[in-house]
Amino acid sequence: MKVMINAVKFKTDRKLEDFINEKVKKLSSNYTDIIGSEVILKLDNTEDLDNKVAEIRLMIPGNDLFAKKNCKTFEGATDQAVEALRKQLIKHKEKIRGI
Repeated sequence: MKVMINAVKFKTDRKLEDFINEKVKKLSSNYTDIIGSEVILKLDNTEDLDNKVAEIRLMIPGNDLFAKKNCKTFEGATDQAVEALRKQLIKHKEKIRGI
């Protein structure tokens, strides 16, 4: 699975990119038909501490799944978004199987 990482108005470091790749690629253990994914990292223009945003779009046959989470760190936001996508993938698999 190909993971594209886009950072809006800043440059990510290698450690963050490796972390995101590892987390997103783990989703393919739940669902093998994932075509690819796009991760967008950005900073909200707020005074709130939860201003780091991770948006993940997962491309699967038929449609795309999407999750957007805010957190104090990009790692935390990525964790939350990946967990939301994992739940969406489980529901999608159940829907396909007709459960």
